[in-house]
Amino acid sequence: MSDSLAEADAPREPVRVLIADDQELLRESFRVLVNAEPGLEVVGLAEDGDAAVRLAVSTCPDVVLMDVRMPGLDGIEATRLIRSHPEAEGVRVLVLTMFDLDSYVFSALRAGASGFLLKDVAPADLVRAIRTVASGQGLLAPSVTARLIAEFCRQPEGAPAVSDDLDTLTGREREVLLLVTRGLSNTEIAAKLHVSIATVKTYIGRLLDKLGARDRVQLVITGYEHGLVTPMGGR
Repeated sequence: MSDSLAEADAPREPVRVLIADDQELLRESFRVLVNAEPGLEVVGLAEDGDAAVRLAVSTCPDVVLMDVRMPGLDGIEATRLIRSHPEAEGVRVLVLTMFDLDSYVFSALRAGASGFLLKDVAPADLVRAIRTVASGQGLLAPSVTARLIAEFCRQPEGAPAVSDDLDTLTGREREVLLLVTRGLSNTEIAAKLHVSIATVKTYIGRLLDKLGARDRVQLVITGYEHGLVTPMGGR
């Protein structure tokens, strides 16, 4: 995104976090990092996908930090199961991966992940990412957003189900969608359109509603699919 990480509304505190990674050292490192941050709390550690699903259902965290490659049930299927489970409604998944164009990421987005970051993300950015996802926004690693979405839209399985009809949008709503697709944050959109941030949030809420999109990530995907922005960032 244009900002290092798109800004988020203040989420409910404490933000409850479940960490799923098959490497004990990483699980513990993330646990220490998250618990050291005011307003964040680790509510569970999972060593594989099965444990992640079980703990997500039993603890209902706000955010799951999900490794992709784990033995047994991998992070993609675990994400799908969590996002479709009626007792885990509202649980959001932030995928962590070692590779910026890992093909698993495309499937993770389809499975319902709210975004992804690289595992070498700076600690401060990881904390901001957790808060962003907890607030209801989606996010992608800033350095690869355009490449990822462009490739995602070329995948044969297709993108997550959202409305393909933009005719229901007003002119201003289409304008906001274009700016979201370009990666502008709410603050930048407000400045660009000379409106308040609250007004931008209202427009984004309407876009999510009208297009049946889960979060900001799906809005970006929708914008790319409809040619509002080319893979190289045109228009």
